[in-house]
Amino acid sequence: MKFGIIGAGMIGRFHAKAIQEMTGGELHSVFDLRAEGAEKLASEFGAKAYSDIDAFLADPELEIVTIGTPSGAHLDPALASLKAGKHVICEKPLEITPERIDQMMDLAKEKGVTLAAVLNRRFHPAMEHFKAAAENGRFGKITSASCYVKWWRTQEYYDSAGWRGTWALDGGGALMNQSIHTIDALIYIAGPIKAVTARAELLAHERIEVEDSAVALVEFESGALGVIEGSTACWSSTGHPAEVQVCGTKGSVFLADEAFKIWDFAETGAGDDFVRENLMTTSAAGLGANDPNAINVTGHIRNFEETVNAIQEGRVPTVNAGEARKAVAVICAIYQSAREGGKRITL
Repeated sequence: MKFGIIGAGMIGRFHAKAIQEMTGGELHSVFDLRAEGAEKLASEFGAKAYSDIDAFLADPELEIVTIGTPSGAHLDPALASLKAGKHVICEKPLEITPERIDQMMDLAKEKGVTLAAVLNRRFHPAMEHFKAAAENGRFGKITSASCYVKWWRTQEYYDSAGWRGTWALDGGGALMNQSIHTIDALIYIAGPIKAVTARAELLAHERIEVEDSAVALVEFESGALGVIEGSTACWSSTGHPAEVQVCGTKGSVFLADEAFKIWDFAETGAGDDFVRENLMTTSAAGLGANDPNAINVTGHIRNFEETVNAIQEGRVPTVNAGEARKAVAVICAIYQSAREGGKRITL
């Protein structure tokens, strides 16, 4: 399928690399309001450049659009692309409120095109084993499920672009921007969240509107309890791994980025030896924890391939908009609880 990228910044470059390396897709065009940005990225990858969104979307060869604009600026390009009959894969968060996501989903349904999200941290072997363990009931009754993102961002990071750290365009801070993939993983493994009680603060940075530290008590529909913690105020020379910890009456697993710190079950499973030989870690370094550029492109490749395969097979992709909406709804509920002095908010 022929891809077009909206947004020629850092994330747009990741998208271009992923499209270049994927099976089943090629980069056809790049749009950015900054003509020089579009030209630079397009020329590097042998694509067409556009600085006019209408001309970009009118191209009949363009089939699928990826969106890499700031978080709170996903809605308009997504709606324009869907209205033009293009399939869409949008970066995280899909949008910064469930209501905006609903607008996107409604239009995609009306136009009969696919709206997918970038949930790239679902696509690695450790996550596949983690999900299989949950689906096969290996935890017994899940009693505790938590996630922790204790990262560091410099003041210069927030000062580097006017949209960073704003409610309107970032949609939030350490939770909405940095922690959303880990919160998605928590829900993906442990199931729906019923209620949250939270606090959020700005503790280590200046000149931003949003939180750099947040903690929420989480109640799952299953009855399990847990914690969501997100921060960009935790300095480390290497960055701490993002962790998802799930415990039950028959097993405990702690995932640190893309490998396990703990893989421990009361009953032996068929894949346990493979996990212990290939997917365990003792590393204290975090993937992209201190530097957002320091992530690999493999997850994006698999994310894009899954979406293309789903479109061609006439099915809903596993990274569909409804899946992406779940973490956004939880984060918005956490923000509401924090604004209302720690009030318990039900979803």
